[in-house]
Amino acid sequence: MFEKNVTERGRPDLAVAARKRALELRAEQYGATTEVEKECLEAVYAYERVLSAKNGKNTRASRTWQMIERHGIIGAVERAVNRDTETIGFTELLNMGLEDYAFELVVVRHPDLFSAEAVQHSQARVEEWKNRPQPGSQPDAAQ
Repeated sequence: MFEKNVTERGRPDLAVAARKRALELRAEQYGATTEVEKECLEAVYAYERVLSAKNGKNTRASRTWQMIERHGIIGAVERAVNRDTETIGFTELLNMGLEDYAFELVVVRHPDLFSAEAVQHSQARVEEWKNRPQPGSQPDAAQ
C-alpha cells in the first residue's frame, strides 16, 4: 500500500525502498539463518515480483520453491545460475529497482559459498549485463 501511495505521489525512490524492505521482511519471516540465505530468499521473492508484474496477478515461483525444498536455498541458487540461460529477467528487476536481487549477484557477493562453476557463470552474466544498454537509454547519435 505504501509503495502504491508514494508512486502515485511521484516518489519512485520511496517506492523502491518499500519494495526492498518488503523483500527483507519476507526473507526474515521465512527463517533465513545466514546472510547469504537471506539474500537468496530475497532474490526468490524479487523473482516472484517480476512474475507477478508479468502475469498481472500474484504469482509464486513454484519450481524455484520445489528446488529449495529438494536442495536447500544455496543448492537451488547454485543450480539456477549454472543453467545455460539467464535465471531472472535482469531487465525487469532493473526496471523495478531490484537489480541487486539477481541470483548471479548474490553468488558474486558470496563466492566462497558457491562452486567455482557457479561463480564463473555468475561473473560472466554480470559482465554481460554491465555491457547491455540501460532501459530507456538512447544510442549515441552520429555526428
